[in-house]
Amino acid sequence: MESKIKGKTWVFGDDVDTDVIIPGKYLRTTDMQVFADHVMEGIDPDFSKNVRKGDVVVGGSNFGCGSSREQAALALKYAGVSCVIAKFFGRIFFRNAINVGLPLMEADIECNEGDTVEVDLYEGLVIVNGKVFKGNTLPDFLLEILTDGGLVEHRKALQKKDQ
Repeated sequence: MESKIKGKTWVFGDDVDTDVIIPGKYLRTTDMQVFADHVMEGIDPDFSKNVRKGDVVVGGSNFGCGSSREQAALALKYAGVSCVIAKFFGRIFFRNAINVGLPLMEADIECNEGDTVEVDLYEGLVIVNGKVFKGNTLPDFLLEILTDGGLVEHRKALQKKDQ
């Protein structure tokens, strides 16, 4: 994972729940491409066709609320989303994103759909059209998990260190 992320924004509002991020009817598969093909379908049916690798999702308050489905974070990651920024996240989604290696930051930013944002995870900064917004920095142990690519990869890295 890069500590600095730059991408085009997709802007959503408050209370984007996991049911619209990846609708329940797609949860019976382990095929990540199915998740990517249907991500955000419940709120923007064309999102999966138009999102590009490196794009950034910007949400309002309570992004990822709802059920505890890890597939919501996986769907965004496998669709190519490089980071999710929101005023605040549903706590289970927040931890699921870290666990699967999807970078995220809590920050209250102003942007329009299609703007280019720069995110510095280590400094907790988001830059939009030259304007700097301060976000929350993640604790070092969560940044380490993200850097390793998620919780499973992080545990593997720790095991290698111990050998």
